[in-house]
Amino acid sequence: MSILSNRINNLAESQTIKMAKLGRELSAKGINVINLSFGEPDFHTPQFIKDAAVEAMEKNFTYYTPVSGYPDLRKAIADKLKRENNLDYNFDQIVVSTGAKQALANALMVMLNPGDEVIIPTPYWVSYSEMVKLAEGESVYINATAENNFKITAAELEAAITPKTKMFMFSSPCNPTGSVYSREELAALVAVFEKHPNIYILSDEIYEHINFIGGHVSIAEFASVKDRTILVNGFSKAYAMTGWRIGYLAAPKEISDAADKLQGQITSGTCSITQKAGVAALNGGLKEVHEMRDAFLKRRGIVYDLLSKIEGVKVNLPDGAFYFFPDVSSFFGKSVNGATLNNAEDISLYLLNTAHVSTVTGEAFGNEKCIRISYAASEDELKEACKRIAEALNNLK
Repeated sequence: MSILSNRINNLAESQTIKMAKLGRELSAKGINVINLSFGEPDFHTPQFIKDAAVEAMEKNFTYYTPVSGYPDLRKAIADKLKRENNLDYNFDQIVVSTGAKQALANALMVMLNPGDEVIIPTPYWVSYSEMVKLAEGESVYINATAENNFKITAAELEAAITPKTKMFMFSSPCNPTGSVYSREELAALVAVFEKHPNIYILSDEIYEHINFIGGHVSIAEFASVKDRTILVNGFSKAYAMTGWRIGYLAAPKEISDAADKLQGQITSGTCSITQKAGVAALNGGLKEVHEMRDAFLKRRGIVYDLLSKIEGVKVNLPDGAFYFFPDVSSFFGKSVNGATLNNAEDISLYLLNTAHVSTVTGEAFGNEKCIRISYAASEDELKEACKRIAEALNNLK
């Protein structure tokens, strides 16, 4: 009998972290592994942000912070939401956390009761379903297809709603597909939510600035659902601040107060130095952010061209984020050296152990036919990785 709780025993391991770990283990043996499994920009944090952190240390911002974050940071976030998204939030509707991941978990934990249903379009980020599970909710999936650029329709949303539906949870731009919902597509979903006033929306917008089709549209911009929307964002992707661990939610006051209450019992406020760096990031303009976005756009073109040339790989062109989510199901049932590859996880492990390229199985994201490939790597690494992938897949019989 396990000494561990059912809660942890029933929780799945993060596949992105697992594959990165396996890749590091191979690298430690001297093998040249190209890691395309992690959702982490390969750029350095802009210098002006690092300078602000140094200044904060020199000014002795080294003590506990308010649970929801320094007031000047929360005010800077509110200003950003008004300036960039035309959204009005008071600073006390914002809770700063140790990454957007904690903000998502906070929202689910304070909103869900046992048995409440959360509608999640698939593919979805690996932690969504496990967070719902921890909050004792039930995930209800809508399978989005590559033919519709992995986006759901209003009719599909309507069909998934039941009397138990408490929340709709999604990301745009999306991890793992890079799909971006247009204003018109969001308006169609909003029209459904207007008929169901008890459903809340958890909108993950962490990839907001890695968007290749124009300005970002937040579902919170629609007045009829703003007071039912919990907006989650952060600094990790746009500002290359993954290791700083800082994110936030903006929500109706009752929900933000509840998130503050929960966070006060778990982690309290996030790192003081990080928060001061966050103020500088938000107030420093978007020049570096746009330079990184443009670099991702160029890489997207390189990888799309190379993946499209691999016979048997089906790939669509993503509109944002820095991922491809190709369908590799044509290789299921094929063999190499007497071993048969039966699913996406087998393909992903085969590419790691044979081609020495780390990817992630699509099963972790709710789609058993695909693998996720991050193009947050140098152009040379991406070209070499695609070459290795092509050679490995072509060797399957």
